[in-house]
Amino acid sequence: MNKRAKHKVIRVRRLTPETCVLQVERAGFEFIPGQCVNIGLSNSGVNREYSTYSGMKDPKKMEFLIRVVENGKVSTALQKLNKGDQVQLDGAYGKFTLRNTQDIKQKYIFVASGTGIAPFHSFALSYPDLNYTVLHGIRTEGEQYDKVDYKAGRYIACVSRNAGKQVFAGRVTDYLRKNKVDKKAIYYLCGNTDMINEVYDILRENEVNGDQIFTEVFF
Repeated sequence: MNKRAKHKVIRVRRLTPETCVLQVERAGFEFIPGQCVNIGLSNSGVNREYSTYSGMKDPKKMEFLIRVVENGKVSTALQKLNKGDQVQLDGAYGKFTLRNTQDIKQKYIFVASGTGIAPFHSFALSYPDLNYTVLHGIRTEGEQYDKVDYKAGRYIACVSRNAGKQVFAGRVTDYLRKNKVDKKAIYYLCGNTDMINEVYDILRENEVNGDQIFTEVFF
């Protein structure tokens, strides 16, 4: 069990004007991919919950995908941190984790919107033999966060604005309606409430058992 402790910042990696990756020293912190961690600003008493973004087997660092919220006390402060600054970590918490990572025949489909892809990035790095597909709903092609970390053919960007030829033009819900739904797959949904509710309804309409669908409201 982790104790609440301060961890040094290694760096803040900017992805887009609205998103960044906070990288901190792991210092023995334990977590299961899919769990969340409370990140607090040093000596402020203010914290927010973020899903782990990095792989479970990385001994040196932990990463968190941060969406910078306008006037948000924590997110705006986190993006301004420098190497050597400290944050307080508490956790890890949550049960949005994979049930059986040893069954390489089991198909997983991860459906995310925006920074809701964070736990799926951790899944992909932690379990390299996993049979998965990521459907990532984003506004622009520039929001394909670290797509090179997913194996070829495993990551599908669903772009709602000015989509090019290398991505799917439309939302993740459009993709699911236009493609055959795998009734035997296990589905994990993470992102905003509207997306999760709509995807859940599509899956149930296609006779996917409710026991095969797991959800996490990210924002």
